[in-house]
Amino acid sequence: MALTLGLIRHDVADALGEVPADIPLDENLLDHGLDSVRVMALLGRRRRDQGVEADFADLAEQPATDVWVPLLEAS
Repeated sequence: MALTLGLIRHDVADALGEVPADIPLDENLLDHGLDSVRVMALLGRRRRDQGVEADFADLAEQPATDVWVPLLEAS
């Protein structure tokens, strides 16, 4: 399964118990309720399922869905 904006948005929504449409694309996800433990869990899933090589610092530096997609795809 290819990493897409929709998939990342779904992952974040699942972690927060929300629907994907409620997940902002360009807002700080930490301000939206995502914490570092959930970020690590999301990253772990993508490492396992897609072989993503990004690390936590990459995602924590700019915690927005639209920024994460290219970071995760580039791995």
